[in-house]
Amino acid sequence: MSKWFVISLFLYFPEDKTEYIPAAITSFVFLIGAVLTMRFIIKVSKKEAQKAKEYEQAIFKKMEDTKENS
Repeated sequence: MSKWFVISLFLYFPEDKTEYIPAAITSFVFLIGAVLTMRFIIKVSKKEAQKAKEYEQAIFKKMEDTKENS
């Protein structure tokens, strides 16, 4: 009997369904924020990968030039 009482403390289903609206709006706002943040991270990551690739190519070119001059 006490088990059902403890479980029922965490379950709340309102009779008035309009109480779900603020929670839905908040969830939607955070979902949009998460998507935008993820897209921003991916965009920055691609730019950093491109910079690293260019830096790597410059190092290889410098190494080749050094070998040719030796």
